[in-house]
Amino acid sequence: MGDNGQVTGPERESRSLEEIEGARWPAPPADVTRLVAEVHALRRRPISVLSPEDLRLLIGQNVGLPHLLPRAFELLHADPLVEGDLYEGDLLSTVLTRDRAAWAGVPQAARALRLLLSTTHDIPPGLQGEVDGFLALTTDQ
Repeated sequence: MGDNGQVTGPERESRSLEEIEGARWPAPPADVTRLVAEVHALRRRPISVLSPEDLRLLIGQNVGLPHLLPRAFELLHADPLVEGDLYEGDLLSTVLTRDRAAWAGVPQAARALRLLLSTTHDIPPGLQGEVDGFLALTTDQ
């Protein structure tokens, strides 16, 4: 475990959000949207097997952020414009638009993402505003 009590590294990666958080969500009702059903299912998968699209969905719904933002950074570090199912850079866009409280919970990931962004020169114009917003939001982290 990390200094703040969070499950870190390989231990985090091999476990699901349900296992890490110690909270099993009840089965969703039969008439829920595909998104809600998918979020419930993804919480039961080990973090290590979550795809960029899986991470985009969960992070976009603000689910498991302290555990998923570091994993998303790992993928973004390998390819800042990694694509889920929407468009090139969709995971980056989703990560960049989380609020200040989400990033305050993972300051090392915030610093690492700031550094990555400062050395990435091929940010599409459509994402530049989100990059600038993230950099402004996390200036003191």
